[in-house]
Amino acid sequence: MTENRIQHPHGGGGDYEHEDLSTRSVFWFLISMAIICVLMYFLLHGVFAVLNRYDHASQGPQHPLAPAVAEPNVRRATPYAKTQAALEKTFPEPRLEEDERSQMRVFRLKEEQQLHTYGWVDEKAGVAHIPIERAMELVAERGLPVRAQAGESAVPAGKTATKAGN
Repeated sequence: MTENRIQHPHGGGGDYEHEDLSTRSVFWFLISMAIICVLMYFLLHGVFAVLNRYDHASQGPQHPLAPAVAEPNVRRATPYAKTQAALEKTFPEPRLEEDERSQMRVFRLKEEQQLHTYGWVDEKAGVAHIPIERAMELVAERGLPVRAQAGESAVPAGKTATKAGN
């Protein structure tokens, strides 16, 4: 009986690869990578320590009008309200946005409240605002006001003026 094998141009049969990676080589690769990572950590830590010392040594003298700080290199967290009050005293109006997201959120909440509630715009003059849904209903019922021409009275759009005596 003859065996039908497909001959590959590179020689050998169409079988699978008989040689895999050894677990020992994978293990040593991982250990060497861990050692390299640890060495890089300490190397970078040393480089940044040298750069930090150089930065502190090359700092110029403090401005005589600046408030004296016991340790100039220590960062302190200050409360937002205290910082906000200091900024309002220091900088004139109009100021740039300090916290864009929260300021925009407050602005949009005020707009939403005005669009969906009843309230006074000017109570002495009798000017109020109404919810937008109600305003659209009123415009649909009554129509938009039209500017009066010379000799006519203001009449909502869609309605005709009736003359006295007709």
